[in-house]
Amino acid sequence: MENKEMNTEKIKFYKKHPVMLAWLISIFIGLGYALFTIIASVIHYEQRDYVWEIIKAFTEMFTWAILMGAVLVFPVVLTISEGICLISEAWERPVKGAWLFDQHVFWLGGFYELCYLGLIMDVTSADWQTQLSNSNKHTPIYSGSMVTFIVLILLAFIGYEILQSIPLRKLPPLVTVLSISAMYLGLLELILFTVQIFKPTILLDGYLLLFPLCCVLLVVRLLLKKIREWNALVQNAEAEHFGTGKIYQNPMLRWCDSILRKAAWWPVLGLVLMFPLLGSLIAILMLFGQAPDSVIKAFTETSDWNLSLRQAPQNVMYDEHYLCTVAAGGHEKVVKPIRLGRRHGHEVIVNRQLCIANAFEQVLEERTPGLHRALRHFYDTYGFPVARLIHSKYTADLVYFIMKPLEWIFLCVLYLTDAHPENRIAVQYTGKTAAQVEKIVKY
Repeated sequence: MENKEMNTEKIKFYKKHPVMLAWLISIFIGLGYALFTIIASVIHYEQRDYVWEIIKAFTEMFTWAILMGAVLVFPVVLTISEGICLISEAWERPVKGAWLFDQHVFWLGGFYELCYLGLIMDVTSADWQTQLSNSNKHTPIYSGSMVTFIVLILLAFIGYEILQSIPLRKLPPLVTVLSISAMYLGLLELILFTVQIFKPTILLDGYLLLFPLCCVLLVVRLLLKKIREWNALVQNAEAEHFGTGKIYQNPMLRWCDSILRKAAWWPVLGLVLMFPLLGSLIAILMLFGQAPDSVIKAFTETSDWNLSLRQAPQNVMYDEHYLCTVAAGGHEKVVKPIRLGRRHGHEVIVNRQLCIANAFEQVLEERTPGLHRALRHFYDTYGFPVARLIHSKYTADLVYFIMKPLEWIFLCVLYLTDAHPENRIAVQYTGKTAAQVEKIVKY
């Protein structure tokens, strides 16, 4: 009997605190995965030398479990919870803490999505006209339409908060329908944004689908809740004051009122009023400098994404070779880039100074390998830190001028030691050898 009472109390507690239950499930799943990883390590190594590492792993396990549970597991648990809340609402057994799940979707889901874009996908705030570097990507939302995008999202959130927090007996039916329209507009923007950034070939991008899915589930649940709430008001005759007064003296207003009082029509009416609401919003935003088609341009005036119509300049590849950084990062009139080349499997911008330096290193490696190793060690020690200090075009220009005397020395050595120095210089970063170029020239 005592065990049954304790189990009953636990069930009641978790029903009162469903969000806490979702967090606990997520952390325990993360804990289970961390424990499985440690046990697998013990079975794999089986040496006593690793005992200390295993003990340390146990101490770090709880931290990793919490992190994994919060970042990887909780979004999935949250989506499942929203689905359960929707089913419970449809069965007229609403979950008490459903609105807390919604707040987690809005704030935590939005935060996770921004972190994923910035940290995993290397997204910047730069528009498509800007030349970026390495794996950076341009903004998925055109900056000129960012105000429109943010306003639509905020309007949807306000519509949700109005319907969630204000009882229908205090809310005019037209405001209710307009709030539904606002939520529809926000959902449409969110779905388009997800289509813009989602790549089905990347496994982790599957998490990007959870945010819009949760929003769809909570909007449907809120509509069901409000329709049932309105029907209850009508049955209890608490909504009778909506049908009295001068409004019934006008046939058109009487017809509109009769339509608005049918809660089953609210989702459809919200869809119909979405377009005039959007038109009014665009007209207002035009006064603040937004274009009439800013809703469309927000996605099409971009590059690198699924709905993009613009072609951005090719990314500049910066690596630890400081002369590569100079050739790519300096002012064109100063450093004089001549073409694209390939280095370590990626494209880089090259200039004559870079080609001469690399050709000189090639000659050293062929003729004096010992001296080449010593100079290479010196460069690896001091050249890489120099490359990290080049953060502006002016710094790159300065390094270019500092390297000029060495460039002339390198060129003299090439002309003194190589029968075809210009051929050797020309083939740098092309993937070809000087001999191959000579054959091409002969034929």
